[in-house]
Amino acid sequence: MSMAQRSQASVALGLAVRDARQRARISQEQLGSMSGMHRTYVGGIERGERNPSWINIVKLAQALAVRPSDLVTRAEVYGWAAAD
Repeated sequence: MSMAQRSQASVALGLAVRDARQRARISQEQLGSMSGMHRTYVGGIERGERNPSWINIVKLAQALAVRPSDLVTRAEVYGWAAAD
């Protein structure tokens, strides 16, 4: 995966996390606390600056009361596309 694709994928996942967090009506700080992550790390994910591990995606999903696959599906909607 090229740098541009990774960046696009990270941005799309970040938008998916932000959308789920806003729907849950919680702050980044609350999400960080609920998922065991620092609020600045959550913010970095939402801005597409961080590429979270699968375990962190699972932790975020659990804290947001959604399935990890829901976050991935939403990221696809936001423009992430698998490399050919």
